[in-house]
Amino acid sequence: MTSISPENKGNAKTYQHIFFDLDHTIWDFDRNAEETLQELYVTHKLKDLGLPVAEVFIETYTRNNHQLWTDYHLGKISKQQLRETRFKKTFEDLGVDPEVMPQSFEDDYVQLCPTKTNLFPHAHETLQYLQSKYSLHLITNGFKEATELKTAGTNIAGYFDNIIISEMVGVNKPDKAIFEHAVTLAGCTRHSCVMIGDSIEADVRGAIAYGMDAIYFNPHNAEKPDDVPQQINSLKELVDIL
Repeated sequence: MTSISPENKGNAKTYQHIFFDLDHTIWDFDRNAEETLQELYVTHKLKDLGLPVAEVFIETYTRNNHQLWTDYHLGKISKQQLRETRFKKTFEDLGVDPEVMPQSFEDDYVQLCPTKTNLFPHAHETLQYLQSKYSLHLITNGFKEATELKTAGTNIAGYFDNIIISEMVGVNKPDKAIFEHAVTLAGCTRHSCVMIGDSIEADVRGAIAYGMDAIYFNPHNAEKPDDVPQQINSLKELVDIL
């Protein structure tokens, strides 16, 4: 259920541009990662390394990956550090010597995962509706090659006038500079825009600090902090709100 007030619904009519996050907002990162890791668990014979079920490996990886992405958003680690650490730490946490970790595991994951095509429910119909009324754009902290595979493979690239990738800009959300870059590229003002994303720190607080409205995408119904003014639990709610 949305927590957007009637006043904000009225204000939404003044928006001209909508900026979306990609991973965990449109592209279902966790579901796609799970599919990928289920396949790699078999092909790399992780059971022979003392990991009897794929689910425990996936759960541990997901926890580590989320934390590392938070660190990446905040500029604490680099792309290379993220990729070097996430599986190494996962194997370590599960009691497996990283020395016996399959050497190509990270590379195989990076090649396979972005080709997965699971989107959050109602993604296409919502984007089609919004595209008829607004200019749509993506701002992602993802990486160039993966973002291009994800948007092409799911047929969503055509919805967006601009796809802003932090790796190409040189700064990550929540840095104000990436929002400034996005607004300049769109040829609009921050007051005519709204940012929609799952990350409270990168998407919501980042946009608000820049002076742009923001809507928190909260599909798992996590507790909403008091400083987050608006939230949705499903993309289809945007049809009613906007």
